[in-house]
Amino acid sequence: MDIRSEYVDVQDALKRIGGSMDLYKRLLNQFTGGDHISPLDEALSVGAMDEAARLIHTLKGVSSNLSLKKLSTTSENLERKIKIGENDSELLAELKNAYLETSQEISKIL
Repeated sequence: MDIRSEYVDVQDALKRIGGSMDLYKRLLNQFTGGDHISPLDEALSVGAMDEAARLIHTLKGVSSNLSLKKLSTTSENLERKIKIGENDSELLAELKNAYLETSQEISKIL
C-alpha cells in the first residue's frame, strides 16, 4: 500500500516498524481509539501549561512515530508555543483541523 499525503506517509511508517502493515494498522487503531485533543484543550483552557506541554509532547511523539506528518508538524509548532507559556488559539485550531483530516486519512487505511 503506497499512501502518501500531507497527513500520512505509510511507506515511511512501515520503514520505522519493520514493514508490517498489520502492526501499523494495529497502531493506527490504538491511536484513533484515544482522545488526544480534549485533554489538551481542557488543560489549555484552565492554564495548566505543564500538563498541556506533556500532552502535546506525547501527541507529537506518537504522530511522528506513526508518520502522521501534518499532525506531527503542527504538534511540534504548538509545543514550542506552550513551552514558552503561550496559548495560541489559532495554532490549536490548526491542530484540531490536522487531527480531523489525519483521522479521515487513517480511516482510508484501516
